[in-house]
Amino acid sequence: MGWPRGRRGYAVGGVGVVLLVGAAVLFASCSPTRNGSPRAGATARATTTAKGSTTEAPIPAEAYAGANACKECHESSFETFSKTHMGRLFLKHPRSPGESMGCESCHGPGKAHGDARGEIVGGLITFSKKDPTPVEQRNAKCLACHTKGARIFWEGSPHEASDVACTSCHTIMKDVTPRNQLAKASVMDTCGTCHLRERAKQLRNSHMPLREGKMTCTSCHNPHGTVTPALLKENSLNDTCYSCHAEKRGPFLWEHPPVLESCANCHDPHGSNHEKMLKVAKPRLCQQCHNEQRVHPSTPYGRGNEFILGASGKFVLGRSCTNCHSSVHGSNHPAGGGFVR
Repeated sequence: MGWPRGRRGYAVGGVGVVLLVGAAVLFASCSPTRNGSPRAGATARATTTAKGSTTEAPIPAEAYAGANACKECHESSFETFSKTHMGRLFLKHPRSPGESMGCESCHGPGKAHGDARGEIVGGLITFSKKDPTPVEQRNAKCLACHTKGARIFWEGSPHEASDVACTSCHTIMKDVTPRNQLAKASVMDTCGTCHLRERAKQLRNSHMPLREGKMTCTSCHNPHGTVTPALLKENSLNDTCYSCHAEKRGPFLWEHPPVLESCANCHDPHGSNHEKMLKVAKPRLCQQCHNEQRVHPSTPYGRGNEFILGASGKFVLGRSCTNCHSSVHGSNHPAGGGFVR
C-alpha cells in the first residue's frame, strides 16, 4: 500500500533537505580556508588564555639582565619602586618565578636594552605614553595576574574597547594613593581626567558627596567592566540608587511609574543646580508629564484664576507640587492614590 499523495510529497521534500544539508557539510569540510595553511604571521601571534595572559614563544634565560642591572641606570626609579607594594613583593618577597624577575616581569627582557646603551630594543615595554607597544599587549602584562574580582568583565568593556591602558589610571612606580595605586590623588581626579562633564557637575550646588570624601565614583561604577549599562555595579540604575536610598525601593501600594522606570527621569546623579539633584526645577519637572489632567489642569507658572480648578498660581511657592503630593516616590496609604499621604 503506497503513501497518500500529500505524505509522499512531504517525504520527498524531507529527503531533499537532508541531501542539501549533507552537501553543505561536505563542502565546508573540503574548503581550502578550513584545511589550508594558516595566514602569514598567525603562528607568531600571541594567543589569549582564559585568564587573560598571553601564550608566547619561550624567552631564553640569557635575554634577561636582572633587577640589579636595571638599578645601575635607573637608580631613582628603582628606589621609588622598591618602596611600593609591588616593589616590596617583586624585589624582596617574590611568590613565583615570574615575580622573581623583578622589573623584567612586566617590562620584558632587558639585556638587549642594556647592551644598546638605553635604546628601546628587544621588545622592551616602557608603558609610557610614547610606547609603540599596542595597548592590548601592555594590558596583557597586568591581566596576567589581575584577572579575578572586579576585572572579570574587562574584556569587551567600554574602557577596553576604547584602548584605555591600565597605566592610564594606575601607576606602580610610586605610591600616589594609599590604595589601588591610582595615577592621581583620588578616584574622582583619576576618572575626571577623561570624564570632564561628570567632574564639572560635582561643582554644582546639589551633588553627591564625592568632594566631601563620603563616596567615590567606584561606589556606583566598576571601571573595569560590568554587564550593565554605564558600568554600574548593580543590575540597574534604580538598584544602584536603592543601595543607599533604601526607603525609595518599595514595593508600594501606589506606585509612581516614572520612579519604577528610572530614577534618572527626575534626578541627575552627578549633580544639579536644583534641589535634590533634580534635572528641572519644580513645578516644571512635574508639568513635563502632568500638564493636562482632569483633576486640576495646570499651566507652567500660570496666572489668573487657575486655583478654582487647581492651584497653578500658588503651588509655585515653596515646595510647589510637593506641598500636597508629598509621597511622589510611592505611597502605602489606602487613600494615597494621588501621593498626598
